[in-house]
Amino acid sequence: MNTKLHKNFIAGEWVEGVTAGLNINPSDTRDVIGEYSRADAAQTEQAIESAYQAQKTWAQWTAEQRSDALDRIGTEVLARRNELGELLAREEGKTLAEGIGEVVRAGRVFKFFSGEVLRLAGEKLPSIRPGVDVEVTREPEGVVGIITPWNFPIAIPAWKIAPALAFGNAVVFKPADLVPGSAWALSEIIARAGQLPAGTFNLVMGPGSKVGQTLAHSRKVRALTFTGSVSTGRSIGMTCMERGAKVQLEMGGKNPLLVLNDADLELAVSVAINGSFFSTGQRCTGSSRLIVEDGIHDQFVAAMAQRMAALRVDHALKAGTDIGPVASQDQLDQDRHYIELGCQEGGVLYAGGELLQRDTPGFYLAPALITQTHNAMRINREEVFGPVASVVRVRDYEEAVHLANDTDFGLSSGICTTSLKHATDFKRRSTAGMVMVNVPTAGVDYHAPFGGRKGSSYGPREQGSHAREFYTSVKTAYTLA
Repeated sequence: MNTKLHKNFIAGEWVEGVTAGLNINPSDTRDVIGEYSRADAAQTEQAIESAYQAQKTWAQWTAEQRSDALDRIGTEVLARRNELGELLAREEGKTLAEGIGEVVRAGRVFKFFSGEVLRLAGEKLPSIRPGVDVEVTREPEGVVGIITPWNFPIAIPAWKIAPALAFGNAVVFKPADLVPGSAWALSEIIARAGQLPAGTFNLVMGPGSKVGQTLAHSRKVRALTFTGSVSTGRSIGMTCMERGAKVQLEMGGKNPLLVLNDADLELAVSVAINGSFFSTGQRCTGSSRLIVEDGIHDQFVAAMAQRMAALRVDHALKAGTDIGPVASQDQLDQDRHYIELGCQEGGVLYAGGELLQRDTPGFYLAPALITQTHNAMRINREEVFGPVASVVRVRDYEEAVHLANDTDFGLSSGICTTSLKHATDFKRRSTAGMVMVNVPTAGVDYHAPFGGRKGSSYGPREQGSHAREFYTSVKTAYTLA
């Protein structure tokens, strides 16, 4: 057991929290990764105050200095990809390959925003009045609160922290209570390699009821970005809006994948397997509703079951593992609840869904495929967030599009087809924020905008150059020359 206490980082110092908790490996519940501090509201206020005091100093650094700081952080993250990837896999349950891939993404994000610092351009507009100049510039918001989920414990923090720092903001970062390890490791690199002014970056681990609520209510936190559950996100959003703070929310999805009669069957199955079950189905962009045309339905379902039977569910660090464990006992219980509910509603558990025993005690669940469902079932309306996919059989393309859009969510959607006509039409008519054609719904690029519509998202897009819309404020200046 690693008995080291991993502390919070506040005002440039590593400080103990008011309590501490153990970080457990979901692949082997006997394996304690470490002990991590947990802050209360008072410590969170200290972090906010330190960020508030440091932000002006950080914003006055030149663009090149801030760019260099982010570049140093990205370089170290990439250099330590194997070590950090193993930690991530051990902590969250992703396979080692997925863990390393996520770390690489985090490093690339810091490198990307080191470049964006130098590209933060303004505008000069002709005035409608003689002798007047009009200048449009972007300025930092101030203190940015960052609340991240457990499913991408290093990538999502990276793509929120990097642009926040790039554009001159100070940060108070609260990671998910379930996965403090990856967040702490990333924070240690930022705190040291970035060489930032004390207070510019703060790590405050702890429960959302204490840390998250304090961030949402503090008048000194001018912008708050959140990724997590719908209920928590909406609560945070209302709190921020009531006090006039900028807020950005990513809250999940119930993402459809359409499989048309003309689809390449092998490709469609690969896309569905990846989107529904890889990363143990714990991706907000995962394909949880498989909407399949009547002519290909039986072949597709049979091929899915065959591929699912060949998937190896095991310890995340074991060679040959395709899918690791579910992240926690609570999440496992939720997955099993929805599998049971889907069957109670009239669905058929066609393949998988059973608890698995492996060499180590962990939260192992065989990916589940539930057939004979319809779109009104709770299994097709509510986010499960696990390796559970349901199949909806449809008569034709028009019914498929209608059902795909018939959801309160709108994060991602996908279609498998060889028809240019249907692919083009679906891209136009889908009410999701991201649309995939013949690729998994869960795959996105770090330099492209990320985000959804309807109940999935609120506020400006994340990632890529679009991130500046949230992390900066536009100022228009009029000067009589």
